[in-house]
Amino acid sequence: MKKVIECSHAIAEAVKLCKPAVIPMFPITPQTHIVERLADFINEGSLDSEMIHVESEHSAMSAAIGSSAAGTRTFTATNSQGLLLMSEMVFVASGMRLPIVMAIANRAVSSPINIWCDHSDSMAVRDSGWIQLYCESTQEAFDTIIQAFKVAEKTFLPAMVCVDGFSLTHVWEPADILSSKEVDKFLPKYKPMFSLDPKKPVTMGPIAFPNTYQDFKKQQHDAMKESLKEIVDVNKEFKSKFNRSYGNGLIETYKMDDAKIVYVCMGSLCTTVRGVIDDYRKKGKKVGMIKIKCFRPFPTENILDVTKDVENLLVIDKAVSLGNEPIVFNEIKSALYGKNIKLRSYVAGLGGRDVTHYMLRKALEDKDKGGEEWLG
Repeated sequence: MKKVIECSHAIAEAVKLCKPAVIPMFPITPQTHIVERLADFINEGSLDSEMIHVESEHSAMSAAIGSSAAGTRTFTATNSQGLLLMSEMVFVASGMRLPIVMAIANRAVSSPINIWCDHSDSMAVRDSGWIQLYCESTQEAFDTIIQAFKVAEKTFLPAMVCVDGFSLTHVWEPADILSSKEVDKFLPKYKPMFSLDPKKPVTMGPIAFPNTYQDFKKQQHDAMKESLKEIVDVNKEFKSKFNRSYGNGLIETYKMDDAKIVYVCMGSLCTTVRGVIDDYRKKGKKVGMIKIKCFRPFPTENILDVTKDVENLLVIDKAVSLGNEPIVFNEIKSALYGKNIKLRSYVAGLGGRDVTHYMLRKALEDKDKGGEEWLG
């Protein structure tokens, strides 16, 4: 069913179709519209789920861990200071291999206080063992929530679906909302391998001594790397059923067939970049884009495959690693180590600052300078 819908409400619609049994929540701007809409669904009886109203984001993830460990499909949402407050339990969830899905309405981290979008919150927990998927549009956010549940439950890894706060969460766009019957065929009922059950006792989250802790982390690391294939497979299956996909599920390219100069970016910024590329193409410039959809695990092999004939990469980060190179740039630089490609790093859009066509054109004009630049 096609409808014009706010992105946050589309995410809530997708969650409803996935039928989580438990939704622990604590409201925080600009994520609040997601859980408010889910509360509406529960109150009107269209979603049979238990919403747990907790006293903090730390408690929200703690409750999510408990419900997921008990064998129920679980969803929550947060961002910014809320994500950082729950960060202790974010690591616990992944270490326990619990397939929780969490929407992140990306927002800058204090201080100074700022409620607008950049990626500093999700980037702060990039090494927590959660799959991280970034969305460009309302339709992509809706579809990615559904795919995330399937990937998480196949890999026993939690997943974050990241959408830019306000600049995407509060935007109204056309979207195709699937039916419950369609999603039920794509996403089967959750059947955990193990769960907390007094009749069949198991131990979850025990202490690990020095002779075992590293082995647990190696298993987690291997599972993250292996999830690359699962993400691709689920994206492919989604396309076969609903005729929509986002690249191969890991990266999406735009006008890359003959591109020599390429922007690398994530999230809603990609839409602005597409417009800039179209302008350059009209002038005969071979410009393209690599959109990183899956940031964790990082799709190194895919980056290598699509950059074989590229001369310049312009990497745009919406977060900063204070005292070091920007985060996405650092990942790209590592992936392309030893390759003869000129790399240029840009920091832009921090705290919700507009990233304009002018800035992006200036980035391309300065492509041969090397080093790092802050746009705006």
